[in-house]
Amino acid sequence: MALEMKVPSPGESITEVEIAQWLVETGDYVEKDQAIAEVDSDKATLELPAEVSGVITLMAEEGDAVAVGQVVCLIDTEAAKPEGSAAKSAPAKETPKVEEKKEETPVKTETYATGTASPAAKKVLTEKGIDASQVKGTGRDGRITKADALDAKPALGTPGLGSRGESRHKLSMLRRKVAERLVSVKNETAMLTTFNEVDMQPIFNLRSQYKETFKSKHGVSLGFMSFFTLACVRALKMYPSVNSMIDGKEMISFDFQDISIAVSGPKGLMVPVIRNAENLSFRGVESEVKRLAIRARDGQITVDEMTGGTFTITNGGVFGSMLSTPIINPPQSAILGMHNIVERPIVRDGQIVVAPIMYVALSYDHRIIDGKESVGFLVAVKEALENPEELLMDNNVTKTLEL
Repeated sequence: MALEMKVPSPGESITEVEIAQWLVETGDYVEKDQAIAEVDSDKATLELPAEVSGVITLMAEEGDAVAVGQVVCLIDTEAAKPEGSAAKSAPAKETPKVEEKKEETPVKTETYATGTASPAAKKVLTEKGIDASQVKGTGRDGRITKADALDAKPALGTPGLGSRGESRHKLSMLRRKVAERLVSVKNETAMLTTFNEVDMQPIFNLRSQYKETFKSKHGVSLGFMSFFTLACVRALKMYPSVNSMIDGKEMISFDFQDISIAVSGPKGLMVPVIRNAENLSFRGVESEVKRLAIRARDGQITVDEMTGGTFTITNGGVFGSMLSTPIINPPQSAILGMHNIVERPIVRDGQIVVAPIMYVALSYDHRIIDGKESVGFLVAVKEALENPEELLMDNNVTKTLEL
């Protein structure tokens, strides 16, 4: 009996997926629940497990877009398991090896001067990457002299000796969907960005004093993300329109704060969600950030874990970005951009001092968020980050950090 394996629904609103990679081949014996393929949806890459044990026959090719419910393979459940062999296991995921491009040796065209250059002239021409056929010699019988070689210049538009190859590959469904959504955000929202700067010295002082104790007790680092997440939670409560979104002719506001965090995964940018961040402590936020980042890195993140955020935080500073205008994560209405921390001169208490400064940016949908609210929100974030003991820790650091 042959069982038809159909594409299951990976999540609400997803109608098709793409076969990213088969982990088995036609004729292989597979065990029940063994991963037989990786499929890309427009939100994540998921593994497709075998529903029963048996010999498999593939019905779709890698790169095929298949609808949810479509048959992608057959499994012969009556086939006997080959003696002395186990089911083919999924190959270990390896980082694709970049093939080294072999330097192409230019084909030389025989001319009067070709091969008649002096040894010294040949050396100079080789160093310049100039073919001898392009040089007219002034020596006896047209021989190319060293002086000719020194004076020679490559012809305009003439390719050099380096590689000029190119490659082409199909974008994954996830990357294509991300591209579509980014373009639609720019076209369908009235997106503006407001900026501010944050003196990170108070947070530096707290981390320097408590990070070792915090890590030894809780098993996670006291990073910047917990400060920013809780500062945003506070500001979202003060400015609820930033924690809202448009649905047709209606505006939906939320009484909870589900914070999406942008992380880099093997398949590209992932945006998992910290649920009910308003109920989490510093330890809770840091533990959840670590858990989601590991799952994204290992390709285990699910569609449900990336759905339903009400506000997004993205940190371009980890890549060295000084300033940017982040793009809203639809259907949300705002996103906070963090950037690198650089020592800059500022005025503090009437004195010019050097302080660790981060530029922050808030991109927002001006259709439902006014300039006053957007600026006020970012100022509230700045105030909390520059005075964390009072505004985020209720003047009790050890209790807040659960030390």
